Amino acid sequence: MNEQVIEILKIVFITFLFSASIMPIMKKIAHHIGAVDVPRTTEGNRHIHNRPIPKLGAVGIFLAFLFGYMLFGKHSIKMNSILIGSFIIVLTGIIDDINDLRASRKLFGQIAAALVIVFYGKIVLTDISIFGLYIDFGIFSELLTIFFIVACVNIINLTDGLDGLSGGVTSIFYLTTGIICYYQARFNTLEYTLTFIMLGSTLGFLLHNFYPAKIFAGDCTQFMGFMVAIISLLGFKGTAFTTLFVPITILGLPILDTLFAIIRRFLKGQPIFSPDKQHFHHQLLGMNFSQRTTVLIIYAINILFALTSIFYVLQISKYAAIIYVILTILFIWFVCYTNIITDKKLPKIRDIKRRIAKKN
Repeated sequence: MNEQVIEILKIVFITFLFSASIMPIMKKIAHHIGAVDVPRTTEGNRHIHNRPIPKLGAVGIFLAFLFGYMLFGKHSIKMNSILIGSFIIVLTGIIDDINDLRASRKLFGQIAAALVIVFYGKIVLTDISIFGLYIDFGIFSELLTIFFIVACVNIINLTDGLDGLSGGVTSIFYLTTGIICYYQARFNTLEYTLTFIMLGSTLGFLLHNFYPAKIFAGDCTQFMGFMVAIISLLGFKGTAFTTLFVPITILGLPILDTLFAIIRRFLKGQPIFSPDKQHFHHQLLGMNFSQRTTVLIIYAINILFALTSIFYVLQISKYAAIIYVILTILFIWFVCYTNIITDKKLPKIRDIKRRIAKKN
């Protein structure tokens, strides 16, 4: 076992231990300040649990991240901007967990955090390459970077619908990014350090959040999406992600689920940020899969997306293409035969066909 592997294991283990240990404290704090998710059955509500669950789990992840930074991080202007942006995101999430904020006010906090990253930290997406095409954003670089950060924050936030879902999805992202950094020998870079700090911190939370969950991430899930965006941007700047294809593929399922939600709500004339019960995980639950099985299926699909990214970076394009074709066929079938975009009313159709068959 070489020195770099030992260093990685040390970062992940220490942050995991801190995160796992602080979660019981976060539960008590959540109960004390009223940051508790009480299940409701109102129309369109996404809640599936049937008992009050303390939130603030992502605050525990944030504290573990700070602890990891103090032990393994290095001071820089970029890191300062990440810390300030994180504080803004987490503070917004805490306020929302205690007293529900309007979507516009949450968006204001997300944009404020993104502005710090772009104009103070100078972490900007200036150009990309995808499928052999090179695009220089020029004067639109800052605007597109802000959009990218806000999009990642909300994509991960929207996935937080089942026990262990957001924690598992982001853990797979961090692990995949870590593997890519290790393969490219990008040791001791900022994205390398942040990736493994976040991996350990999120896994410690997942220990308490996997079904049946003892704590939820709460609206501070935004912090998890924020760090996904930051690590992706650092990867672009440091060439760990040589193309836009890599991070998009790692986050393939959350991105598609968010895209389907936007299309679905647009077709129904609903606000984009309105909650509903038609997400990918709801469709799987509707197929009579248990919560645990549903989450494991989503993990498996995310791992397939992640493998596609790894094979692409390793330049084993044949295997990446095979997995990509399989996933494409799977999602075409899913769109055609579920309610993820439009209501299919499949049970009623089956009943009608059965009645016609009996008459004949």
